[in-house]
Amino acid sequence: MRGLDVSRGFYEEYGAPMLRREFADLLPYIAAGLVGSGSECYGFDDDVSRDHDFEAGFCIFLPGEDIVDRRRAFELERAYSRLPKEYKGIKRAAINPVGGNRHGVIRISDFFAAKIGVPDGALTQSDWMRMPSYALAEATNGEVFADDYGLFTAIRKSLIDMPEDVRRKKIAGRLIVMAQSGQYNYSRCLAHGETAAAQLAAIEFARAAVHAAFLLSRVHATYDKWLFRALRALEGFSEIADPLERLISTGNSPGDAAVKREIIESVSSLICDAVRDQSLASRDGSELEPIAYSVNDSVSDPNLRNMNIFAGA
Repeated sequence: MRGLDVSRGFYEEYGAPMLRREFADLLPYIAAGLVGSGSECYGFDDDVSRDHDFEAGFCIFLPGEDIVDRRRAFELERAYSRLPKEYKGIKRAAINPVGGNRHGVIRISDFFAAKIGVPDGALTQSDWMRMPSYALAEATNGEVFADDYGLFTAIRKSLIDMPEDVRRKKIAGRLIVMAQSGQYNYSRCLAHGETAAAQLAAIEFARAAVHAAFLLSRVHATYDKWLFRALRALEGFSEIADPLERLISTGNSPGDAAVKREIIESVSSLICDAVRDQSLASRDGSELEPIAYSVNDSVSDPNLRNMNIFAGA
């Protein structure tokens, strides 16, 4: 049973009745769900995941103290702590303070400040440029079971789609890294007999290609542990997962190197096609460097456009 299903079942069977029974006055203002850290928030949890930080629990997200004061928040924490200690054979962890950082009662502002550094989700262009994709993924993953007030959901929605200029700048940055590491440095390193450097170049190419795929899909990429798992579920780009895995997990013998060059070119071609399908570049072919600069030229904000192209990498 997936962690998200465990969380929803626990909420519906015990959490929601508790809230209706003891906190009817707060129901119009709170949100409940499972969002944030942990593989279960992505639906990626398995038996291995359950060796740490896995429990039956959910999050109760509260607005500011002007709406839900400290006393009622404390009472809600106490009520959450009194919920059954086990659900579907899964024990709840004894966490102090009540609810812990992953589950329990959490202020909306505290949640978003912890994930993206901004309590109301109002990111500036500079914030968007600096923000790691995994931080945005953690702020927008999982499921919201209830949110009549709508504040938590509204902030999440504002973080799902990054500004188009930022997206284009980041795509340009990933493409230029793909060009230099894959289409240029990989073969050059091998020609110099630097097989370790060649492998690093292959890894840099793969990482940039995966992040380009997520940017083109308008989906926030998660942290490395789940990056390939998420890629295999990414519509339109799942087919590059196995070739990229081979690219970074095999050696650099002459035979392997030939296959790797083919992988680099085929992945580059697919990414370039997607760039053109979205009308992000006017250049044809699969030579990544000129296409990267063409994407960068399409950024409308002059200050962002004139930043070094690697600023988006």
